[in-house]
Amino acid sequence: MIFLPVVFLLYWFVFKRHNWQNLLILVASYVFYGWWDWRFLVLIAITSLSSFVSGLLIEHYEGKRSAQKAVSAANIVLNLGILAVFKYFNFFVESLDALLRAMGITMDWPTMNIILPVGISFYTLQALSYSIDVYSRKIQPTRDAIAFFSYISFFPQLVAGPIELSTRLLPQMLNKRTFDYAVAVDGMRQMLWGFFKKLVIADTCAEVVNYVWGDLNYASGLCLFLCAVVFSFQIYADFSGYSDIAIGCAKLFGIRLTTNFKVPYFSRNVQEFWHRWHITLMAWFTQYVYFPLGGSRCSKARKIFNTMVVFILSGLWHGANWTFVLWGLYYGLVLIIASEFCKQRYKDTAGHGRRMPTVREFFNMLVTYLSVIYGMVIFRSPDIFQFADYSRRLFSPLSFFSINGMTMKMATALLWCVAFIVIEWIQREREHVLQIDGYRIFSTQAARLALYVFMFCLIFYFSGQVQTFIYFQF
Repeated sequence: MIFLPVVFLLYWFVFKRHNWQNLLILVASYVFYGWWDWRFLVLIAITSLSSFVSGLLIEHYEGKRSAQKAVSAANIVLNLGILAVFKYFNFFVESLDALLRAMGITMDWPTMNIILPVGISFYTLQALSYSIDVYSRKIQPTRDAIAFFSYISFFPQLVAGPIELSTRLLPQMLNKRTFDYAVAVDGMRQMLWGFFKKLVIADTCAEVVNYVWGDLNYASGLCLFLCAVVFSFQIYADFSGYSDIAIGCAKLFGIRLTTNFKVPYFSRNVQEFWHRWHITLMAWFTQYVYFPLGGSRCSKARKIFNTMVVFILSGLWHGANWTFVLWGLYYGLVLIIASEFCKQRYKDTAGHGRRMPTVREFFNMLVTYLSVIYGMVIFRSPDIFQFADYSRRLFSPLSFFSINGMTMKMATALLWCVAFIVIEWIQREREHVLQIDGYRIFSTQAARLALYVFMFCLIFYFSGQVQTFIYFQF
């Protein structure tokens, strides 16, 4: 509660020069991150330093492409190596041990008792973006170490994104920022909406989802289907809520972060969904994996291969579990199949210029949403076996219409989901829901203040059941 106001006041009223502001951001970010566990500051410092130095070395070896390639590769290997050790070492060792045991071979494999550093997957990709962009000559290497370290560790988006490419965020760190009252106010509104999504929508849904997953034997197929619906809103409100908080907070400091979600549940095909869901992650994999593999300008077989590689890697990025690999396989296959039947690319939002979608748009949105939420079940499953059990019960015709497992909390969560999606539909053309300029009902300051007070009261009421942000585990 005190951290942000103190940093904000120091930023604009004490450290007025942008290089001093960058130093404040860096110190504040390291305090923010180190408060959780100061030992992991070493990792983010190593990642930042190696990427910064790699940029200078690539510049130093200008004209010697092989040397530049070696420097860039070394930085990639180092940072991915750190990520692999902390996030995937035990996973691969245990998977190999299980495979060998199935073959009748028993070995004593070493494992490490380590804690996964919060945000390591996010800041690692952000650091790699810089090294690769410098090598590709998309950005000039910077000699301003403070600005660069601030770019990697910028505290609003440090632990759960959005993942910012070097070509977008680093130039903002290098240039002077000016305070814009209207932008700052809009940022505070966006933060309020983010907290509302997290504490009211996501955490209400989480209580129901955790209850159902706690005993699948008691739940009917209908209950499991509705649980999948509720979880789809939980993860969306949870993650997009954090993104709104991060983006809104950055606006207070004169910095613009990339929009990470654009009403994804109004997508009319799967291709559009992946242009609206976790936008910065998919942009990173598209630019640094999909395009280098050949993108879509190749044979159909190669395009399918490239797509599957991207989704399997993005699945693994989410976590060290075979369910995430299956998650990537599922969405990759769905996208490939959908691309064959629907090649239309949408540049506008559903129902653009109209109050309601057309019948065709509504049908397309429904089919897309149903294909998406099954992947959410894979994501939520602790392991492959529980996913298989969930699927078996979900698709069992004998028990589908039973009310086993249905509770008042389920009904309450569904009502919140309906209210949430209706509000999003009304505001679908805006950056966030609380951009309410132009509405007659909120034309007076008193009406707007009443809305904000009402939301604060709801947030305060629901704050007793706070759940950890889902993406903190990645």
